[in-house]
Amino acid sequence: MPFVFPTHRPRRLRTTPAVRRLVRETSLEPRHLVLPMFVADGIDAPREISSMPGVYQHTLDSLRAAATEAVAAGVGGLMLFGVPKPEDKSGDGECGVDPQGILNRGLRALADEVGDATVLMADTCLDEFTDHGHCGVVDDAGRVDNDATLAQYRRMAVAQAEAGAHLLGPSGMMDGQVGAIREALDDAGFTEVGQLAYAAKYASAFYGPFREAVGSSLQGDRRTYQQDAGNRREALREVDLDLAEGADMVMVKPAMSYLDVLREVADSSPVPVAAYQISGEYAMITAAAQRGWIDRDAAIAESLLSIRRAGADIVLTYWAAEFAKRA
Repeated sequence: MPFVFPTHRPRRLRTTPAVRRLVRETSLEPRHLVLPMFVADGIDAPREISSMPGVYQHTLDSLRAAATEAVAAGVGGLMLFGVPKPEDKSGDGECGVDPQGILNRGLRALADEVGDATVLMADTCLDEFTDHGHCGVVDDAGRVDNDATLAQYRRMAVAQAEAGAHLLGPSGMMDGQVGAIREALDDAGFTEVGQLAYAAKYASAFYGPFREAVGSSLQGDRRTYQQDAGNRREALREVDLDLAEGADMVMVKPAMSYLDVLREVADSSPVPVAAYQISGEYAMITAAAQRGWIDRDAAIAESLLSIRRAGADIVLTYWAAEFAKRA
């Protein structure tokens, strides 16, 4: 009997760019992307981060300009991190709570500049502002004190809402942080300010360049409160806890090495799911492209699409504005 070719040939749907575009299952649009930004105190010109070429610590003026450009390109939001002067850091990270601290000044500058034209987000964590570099208040034994940290998070959240943030990003992985922040916001009358909870944040080797970006003072690691890389079910429990406490969105961080976790969270979450393409992911692609080993633009697009395909509704990426301009 002669061989009979199947009537369906998948290659028919790959013949031209137009056909491929027509049948593409996953889209990647500027509105899906959030641009993380850094504003630094005590500098008079933007300062490039050596391990993240093309990413800068901004002055207030350059922050406004870069934000305006990103919003014009159509990005979905901006996530702001503050970089204080080293001498302003303390054990309790008070300069991160201070309304006149660099992060809150940056939020006010962005709120004045772009208003409601984008979603203004704030990193609600103490690690940039503590002299020990941990995400919370440290006790006499050198351990992060969960409840003392929550007290600071409550104050920090209200200060960020007053400065104009639409969404807060509690990223410290403290137990009960989402509920504590929700209560503080509601008590202060900020019932419409939401939370993008860093629900499944892993202790990762790929955070290194970020620590340069924020001038981290960390010695040691954060493995007593960030998740272990080998745990998957734990991430789903963390997401459930944050949802029960009132999270409006949840995040998986990092993205690249945790796409399996992202897929499971996306499959079960009743709220939008974000993933953070972190500094190490940016640095690896950038370094390989600079050496001519990979096609930079193609690698950026493919990496972002993989995060969307795994289930992310929102992708935080340092390429947000650049990609949006090309889209």
